[in-house]
Amino acid sequence: MDFIFMLTRGDKTIEDCLELFALVAPLGLRAVGFKDVGVSARTLGKLTDAIRRTGAQVCLEVVSQTDADCLRSARMARDLQVDQLFGGTRIEPVLEIIGGTAIDYYPFPGRPTGHPTRLGGSPAEVEEACARYMAAGCAGADLLAYRATEADPVDLVRAARRGLGQGRLVVAGSVGSRERIKILADAGADAFTIGSALFDGSYSPNKGSILSQLSQVLSDCKAVAQAPCP
Repeated sequence: MDFIFMLTRGDKTIEDCLELFALVAPLGLRAVGFKDVGVSARTLGKLTDAIRRTGAQVCLEVVSQTDADCLRSARMARDLQVDQLFGGTRIEPVLEIIGGTAIDYYPFPGRPTGHPTRLGGSPAEVEEACARYMAAGCAGADLLAYRATEADPVDLVRAARRGLGQGRLVVAGSVGSRERIKILADAGADAFTIGSALFDGSYSPNKGSILSQLSQVLSDCKAVAQAPCP
C-alpha cells in the first residue's frame, strides 16, 4: 500500500503548508499532495517546487464543486505539472486539458457532493464508473470509500477493484487508523491518503507532533505490507 500525505485539513490545503512540508521533508515521503482550495495558486506553485526537490510525487486533489471550477483546477494541475491529479467526474474535458502531459488522472467514482465531500452511490455504480474511466484512458480512480452515505465502504472498494482491473485504486478521506489501512489493503486498494487525521492527532492520539503521527503511519504501512494474507 502506498501512502500519500495530504497537506490538508477539512478538505482544504493548510495555510502554513510550506513551513509544514519543510518540517516533514526529512522523512523521505514518496508522495505528497494538496487540494485546489485553501491557499493561493502562487503558494501551490512554491509547494510543488519544494515537494519535487525532495524526489516525491506531487499530487493535486480537486474538491471544487462546479464544472467550471473543476476544469480550472485541471488547468492548474497542468500548469503546475503535478504527477497525479485526483478527483472530479468530468473525465473527458479533464483528459483533454491534461492531454500531452505525464499527469495520471484518478477521477471520483460514485456521486461526490458537498464540501467536505461525501460520496453517494452503490457498488454497482462505482464499478461501472471505474470501468468507464479505464476505457477512457484514466490511470485509475480516487474512491471516497469512508465518506460513503449509501453503501458499505469495503463493498465500494471491492467494486472499484473489479471495475478498474489493473488500474490503480486510491482511497481518500477518513482513513484514520491502521485497522482501516489493513482493511483497504485486503480489499484491493493500491494507495490511500491521509491529511486531517494527522493534523488533529486522531490517527495516533497518544503522540503529539506531526512527525510522530507520520512516523506511525509509515510504520503501520510497513506492518500491513508484511502481514500474511487472510
